[in-house]
Amino acid sequence: MSQPIQYSIVIPVYNEEEVIHETYRRLSEVMRSTGEAYELLFVNDGSRDRTVDILIDYCGKDPSVKLLDFSRNFGHQIAITAGMDHSRGKAVVVIDADLQDPPELILEMIEKWKQGYDVVYAKRTKRKGETFFKKQTAKMFYRFLHSMTDIEIPLDTGDFRLLDRKVCDQMNNLQEKNRFVRGMVSWVGFKQTAVEYERDERLAGESKYPLKKMLKLSMDGITSFSYKPLKFAGIAGTALSVSGFFYLLIVLYLKLFTTATITGWSSLIVIQLLFSGFILIILGIMGEYIGRIYDESKQRPLYIVRDIYQKKSEKKMMFR
Repeated sequence: MSQPIQYSIVIPVYNEEEVIHETYRRLSEVMRSTGEAYELLFVNDGSRDRTVDILIDYCGKDPSVKLLDFSRNFGHQIAITAGMDHSRGKAVVVIDADLQDPPELILEMIEKWKQGYDVVYAKRTKRKGETFFKKQTAKMFYRFLHSMTDIEIPLDTGDFRLLDRKVCDQMNNLQEKNRFVRGMVSWVGFKQTAVEYERDERLAGESKYPLKKMLKLSMDGITSFSYKPLKFAGIAGTALSVSGFFYLLIVLYLKLFTTATITGWSSLIVIQLLFSGFILIILGIMGEYIGRIYDESKQRPLYIVRDIYQKKSEKKMMFR
């Protein structure tokens, strides 16, 4: 009789053929050292290189390896969600495949979990191999997000963390489409703690989170957990209206009680452009929230799994 799964390691992958062999080796080595049953649950998020072929080969050799193959690219946060949906372990660890987050830290997370913590997240103290621009924008992102959201999201943390089964089950009950996993973990609560580490540079390949994706992630985080942008829009709109009213009084006073005339159109154009710019910004903020309401209303599945691979496994279409 097979041992029940103690640990599920969820690994989203996207075009990681250059590093996937080393990722599998190090994760397997770490998890074997626990002496307990585990599964390595890879989620292929629409890779266009040989990542899937390599992982299918591992599935045929190692019964602890399982592969969910998406029908297309659905995004990193959705891949994490799919892995948690299909995980079976009493503890679930989320880690990226690029080895910037050291698999060896999982053992420290497990120790914290056994001490009674429900969530153990990895907190970065240093980021190696990243440009000054990347480090500064990341720093600004985490601090801006911290100031804007209504829940306490730990600074300098990513998705590398361990979740107890009861936390993972609660996460699986949250159905929003524009997902910000680390914020959702903070929202569900439970007993949480951190382990600190220095983040390594990528072993190979290129970052899967360029500036464009970072901006989308930050927008998802802010709009999912805060109404502050809408409050700002309301305050700014009120301030502009009051300013416009006082300016109207000034114009009427000059017209009725003085001989002063407004020379040229420059002042009028500047004011019009200023007001129009603020109005468009406010409409853009409102549009972000309305767009997310539209996404939720469509009731489409978060992802589609084309195939599931495991030793002696079947292939099937899966929807959520």
